[in-house]
Amino acid sequence: MLVLSRKKNERICIGENIVITIVEIRGDKIRIGIDAPKDIPVDRDEVRKRIEEQLANAA
Repeated sequence: MLVLSRKKNERICIGENIVITIVEIRGDKIRIGIDAPKDIPVDRDEVRKRIEEQLANAA
């Protein structure tokens, strides 16, 4: 795992077409913006797990 420190409005680039921007920092919470192609799914971990559970139950 790569751990980076970033300030507001700084960015992290992943590959050629994914950019993560630090939008806001409030106390112990940050808001990030993610620019990625539409064909790459971007989900919060808890949402992804819920989707996987639903797919497993449907099978």
